[in-house]
Amino acid sequence: MAMAAISPESQMIQRTWPCNSDGGPRFTAISFIGKHVNKNDNRRITNNPTTNNFQISPKNQDFADFSQLPDDVLLKIAANFTLPNLRAASQVCKSWCDGLKPLREAMLFLKNGKRFKHGRGGVKPDLNKALESFLKGAALGSTLAMVDAGLVYWEMGRKEQGIAFYRKAAALGDPAGQCNLGICLLQVNLTDTEEAIKWLYKASVAGYVRAQYQLALCLHKNRGPSRNLREAVRWFLKAAEGGYVHAMYNIAVRYSVGEGLVQSHKLARKWMKRAADRGHSKAQFEHGLSLFSEGNMKKAVVYLELATRAGETAADHVKYVILQEMSTSCRDRAMLLADNWRPLPSSSH
Repeated sequence: MAMAAISPESQMIQRTWPCNSDGGPRFTAISFIGKHVNKNDNRRITNNPTTNNFQISPKNQDFADFSQLPDDVLLKIAANFTLPNLRAASQVCKSWCDGLKPLREAMLFLKNGKRFKHGRGGVKPDLNKALESFLKGAALGSTLAMVDAGLVYWEMGRKEQGIAFYRKAAALGDPAGQCNLGICLLQVNLTDTEEAIKWLYKASVAGYVRAQYQLALCLHKNRGPSRNLREAVRWFLKAAEGGYVHAMYNIAVRYSVGEGLVQSHKLARKWMKRAADRGHSKAQFEHGLSLFSEGNMKKAVVYLELATRAGETAADHVKYVILQEMSTSCRDRAMLLADNWRPLPSSSH
């Protein structure tokens, strides 16, 4: 897929929470953990449960008192927290509860903005009202709202303002903001990819699979010093293992031709089937052809029919040839399987 063919609508599907946000770092407001403390000593005394003796450790080994974090630092740390994470962090101590209040309020604006953007909760879609809510949430420090505001601006054709909000979220460490910023920069300047790759790399290292796929495309398609087939394949594979269906198809192709890694038809078939089972139309076509070559006509027809329904016209011609050799009952069974087929879950983030 050439980079120029990447459309903002298809590639910048908004996700307003980081992939790993629910498994983020755990904090404690406890300044020290000691069973016994001598108030007249500058050392902490702890009881060793395995003996009757006491151990004395220097006071400078005490845990840091995170409850004393300044509010501005706390807000930056929690800028990309989801509402459940904010609620959990707010229960750590009173100072955190007070300090995180702006971000909890931002979640209300974020929710309201999504209602207007998608027409949920009995309201009609209204991008202007959605943008107004997202901007209020962004002003309170939420990178989730910043990313959504950037997306709305981009959809309105106000690309510079969209990029500005993506840049704010990216600077605060939001992987979705970093990914969308990288994609936007590629859209507006296809010849200078250095900054785009920088932001895509940051999001990729954070585990954001869509960024991993976009980074792989950059490294694979670019000419000049930024072209790196081995690195491209490495990121294709990471994104595929993370559940990104387009990466599954791409890594299948790489294994098939032996580009950037050792050729393996077995692994190519495995990844092609995984992509096909998750709704990738080209993978369905390719997997259908593989099944046909193996003599598995019924399953071949199922995948070719799915590919045809998804717009792969070439699959329809192959399917027609196979159907001429099948009995009526087998045809009906294959069509029934196609009708009842449902894609396996995949990741878009």
